[in-house]
Amino acid sequence: MAEAAAIQGTVPSPARRWLRRMASLAVAAPLLAGLVQVAPAPAAAAAESPSGSGTVDVSVDTLTPSAPVESDTLTITGTVTNEGKQAVTNATVDLRVGPQMTSRSEIEDVSGRGAYRDGRDPAPLGEPYAVKIPSLGAGLSKEFTLSVPVSKLELDDAGVYQLGISLTGETASRPYGRVLGIERTFLPYQPEDTEKKTQLTYLWPLISTAHVSAETGADLQQTPVFENDDLAAELAPGGRLHEMVALGKDLPVTWVIDPDLLASVNAMTEPYMVKSGTTEVPGRNQDVAERWLDALEKAVQGHKVVALPFADPDLASLAHHGKSVPGSLSHLQQATALASTTVETILHVKPSTDFAWPVDGAVDPSIMAVATSAGARNVIARSDSFRDDLSYTPTSARPIGGGTTAIVSDAVLSKAFQGDLIRAENATLAVQSFLAQSLAVTLELPEEQRSVVVAPQRMPTTAQAQSIATALKGLAAQRWTQPQDLLAAATATRDPDASTRVPGSGSYPKKLRAQELDTTAFEQMKDTRDELDDFKVILTAPDRVVPPFSNAISREMSTSWRGQAPSAAFYRAEVQRYLGGLTEEVQLIKKSDLTLSGRSATIPVTVQNRLLQGADHLVLRLTSGNKTRLQLNDGAAIAELPVKINGGHSQSVKFPASANANGPVPMKAQLYTEDGTPYGAPMTFTVKVSEITPTVMLVIAGGVLLLVLAGVRMYSQRKRAAARNAEAETDAETDAEAEKEAEAGDETASEPGARTRDEADGVPDAGPGPDPEQPSDPTPDTGPESGNPSGPGEKVDR
Repeated sequence: MAEAAAIQGTVPSPARRWLRRMASLAVAAPLLAGLVQVAPAPAAAAAESPSGSGTVDVSVDTLTPSAPVESDTLTITGTVTNEGKQAVTNATVDLRVGPQMTSRSEIEDVSGRGAYRDGRDPAPLGEPYAVKIPSLGAGLSKEFTLSVPVSKLELDDAGVYQLGISLTGETASRPYGRVLGIERTFLPYQPEDTEKKTQLTYLWPLISTAHVSAETGADLQQTPVFENDDLAAELAPGGRLHEMVALGKDLPVTWVIDPDLLASVNAMTEPYMVKSGTTEVPGRNQDVAERWLDALEKAVQGHKVVALPFADPDLASLAHHGKSVPGSLSHLQQATALASTTVETILHVKPSTDFAWPVDGAVDPSIMAVATSAGARNVIARSDSFRDDLSYTPTSARPIGGGTTAIVSDAVLSKAFQGDLIRAENATLAVQSFLAQSLAVTLELPEEQRSVVVAPQRMPTTAQAQSIATALKGLAAQRWTQPQDLLAAATATRDPDASTRVPGSGSYPKKLRAQELDTTAFEQMKDTRDELDDFKVILTAPDRVVPPFSNAISREMSTSWRGQAPSAAFYRAEVQRYLGGLTEEVQLIKKSDLTLSGRSATIPVTVQNRLLQGADHLVLRLTSGNKTRLQLNDGAAIAELPVKINGGHSQSVKFPASANANGPVPMKAQLYTEDGTPYGAPMTFTVKVSEITPTVMLVIAGGVLLLVLAGVRMYSQRKRAAARNAEAETDAETDAEAEKEAEAGDETASEPGARTRDEADGVPDAGPGPDPEQPSDPTPDTGPESGNPSGPGEKVDR
């Protein structure tokens, strides 16, 4: 019973034992100096030797509760792995409770400590809370569970304590007990509410990369075309964005949303297309998108929502490389104006749009100027950029003049959940470190309430989001913090000692500067913007073209391109290629060279519109390269005519021209918008002028007269020939009739008393003649056709 009582109530607390040990070492130091000849006991020396530390990897997978009170039982689970070449025997897994941390910097120092350090790491808690492992072979692992009532830790006071989980054991080469591995973490211990609680603001970002292209379908609904279907994977159960919504709905956070993400997901709820190589295939994740939007709309109810400018433009890149390129800052203003309407239309909540968030909270004067140029009055910075020379953590918000407030988020808390948190050990250590740091902030000035903002990475992974949620739930008891939204944090009473000086440009991190979009990128955006401006003025329905391209240009400025320069360049090139293809649908049809004969003529030029909408407000200008030879419009070298073409049609524009001299004349046709801006490429061709003089006209007239006279002569000759043929035919008919009558007379004479007609007329009978009906009889000869002109009144055979 005495031993039990000593264990439960009389054993000094681990913190006291550690202090006593340090004091004993200090007293014994002179004695040791005088007795250097005396060798220490081998086992005792080996027990605290750092030699061999790291042979065994100790992993702390869970620690519950993460912020216990005295009535709780602390349970730690984990795994020990023998990474050495020899088996470990007689091993013990112990819990080591260290002294109370006195500052935030001390917590960071312990977090970065590696191997076991004698004198700096506390002594083990010992039996009965240790776990025995008789043997652990080389390369093998063993799980363990330590369970200790918090009351048995005998913590001195509220505060942050170091926890060490170590494995002590023996190897064949060193058969004595020594620490072979250790893992350190922290235990925030605040059993009662603090007098003043830190007001904690945690930003919950919903941001993704650019997914939608500038292309749309030709249908009435303008079906959007996505670069890929990766967004669907993020929205589906288990995906990053799905987890962000599922976790965030139960957390006291301020939602920070990129409106482009909402617009992209909203587009997915309707029919959409996805690029697949050189073709496009229908997207099939409408249900996933609808469920995610419904869940998000419910999750944000009752929370503050901050909308970033559309597509989350990179403010630092704009400040350092883009503001000198005309139009870049005005496009930022457009992106800011679009943010509110997008969020309100889709989520049915009114967001705040007067917050700017540079990458990693790094700022300089030019970034602050660009951030506020679009209307933001609050700029979210970070304490590793906006530094304070104070021994405590001041309130985040601080006015810096000109109506602008810098909201300086805490760098350590903001970066607490970066890195690979898929492993349970990493996630657990991150949670405990975050909770320890938050308690340390409160205990720096327990009698003063301060407001602290935490701005994590823009796109947390699923594992990171889950770890953040675990940490925030660890603060749910609100014993030393209480939640506060970002809008309230922006108006918190400033700390008069906090710095309000914006860091100089030389302090901007080189690593971040190397990731920025360069000036060439912004010049490409300007080219696209200028081409769009020239294109939209000729369209009868510009609203079908301008929004998709304007949004695409905003996406080209996005912070999501950092570290992805080739992908960013490809996206910009694709936008330019597609826009160029559309503008070329209204063009001049190539014309071959012309020959102009005469003093005046009409020169046609064809304009084609292959768009699905009409083209208007265009002027076609035709220019003569030689005014002396060829003039347009009453002596001018340049002529202009308006052009208006329906979609899918062509129009021939005709220019009157007059010639003065022979020879080739170069011509140039060019389309212009009504304000005089050239549209499309010019088209050139040549007109060959062949002028007709009076002498040539007389020669031509004489030739025509000769042709007419020749025709008349031929006509007359043919008439005479026809008349002769007709006369010859009449004579032939007369002769045939006479012969018939003669035959008839012969027959009559053969009868008694009969006489022929000739006889009656006194003409002797000529006797029987040839039969006129015989095929061998020749055709009656009418004479050759005369080549002379026919006589008057004669017919001509035609």
